[in-house]
Amino acid sequence: MRILTTIQRGLMTVAILAVATATSQAEIKTQEISYEHDGQALKGFLAWDDAVNGPRPGILVVHEWWGLNDYARKRTRQLAEMGYVAFALDMYGVGKVTNEPVQAKEWSGTTRSNTQKWRDRALAGLNVLKQQPNVDPNQLAAIGYCFGGSTVVQLAYAGAPVKGVVSFHGALTPPAAGKPVRPQVLICTGAADSSIPAAQLEAFATGMEAIQARYEIIVFGGARHSFTNPHAGEYGIENIAYNAAADRRSWANMKLFFDELFKAGQ
Repeated sequence: MRILTTIQRGLMTVAILAVATATSQAEIKTQEISYEHDGQALKGFLAWDDAVNGPRPGILVVHEWWGLNDYARKRTRQLAEMGYVAFALDMYGVGKVTNEPVQAKEWSGTTRSNTQKWRDRALAGLNVLKQQPNVDPNQLAAIGYCFGGSTVVQLAYAGAPVKGVVSFHGALTPPAAGKPVRPQVLICTGAADSSIPAAQLEAFATGMEAIQARYEIIVFGGARHSFTNPHAGEYGIENIAYNAAADRRSWANMKLFFDELFKAGQ
């Protein structure tokens, strides 16, 4: 039989109250935000920790080719839990979310077909994030998955006011020759991803080296496309599969990237 003294009971009560207070103070808030670009109605998803005071870095989240779904929202909440204000933009339009690869390919293909409009659509979402009162407009970054990974690299190429971008299993195109890329770039990709072959990575690296860009490529052995998404295997595509180790390690590398990116004075 375990007997608690009055002091022990008192300490336990204080501990319980402390936990309860911390829980009540730290709450992730979310909000859907409607906005517009080029005549298209859009709706994004904002998340922040209500316990954090004052302006803080803002992170833009760009969804996979499926559209702004629950997976993108989950990542947005995770960033809020880390103390950032995170905004998942909408690249397609209100309600344009699918589980069908043919439809997803059509939407993403249409978006990519005009590079300037593609970049401008992403910049519209970044502007929504930048305008939030709890965001430091000088401390911005962006992350994206698959189609979204390609999109954040395009933001970097466009000279968007971000300090850095992180692409998770996104297809890559080399930067324009002679045009500097100012944001830092982190690429997380899978060695077994047939849609992003070694030649594509080499061409990207060669282009970035030529303009002396600050970039890093991390290749995860055995990882296929969409390796960060636990539901990747449900889409019936052979090249798409979840890889828990690559998911965990790529997220850890992103955290380190942001820790260094947002240090005072950088």
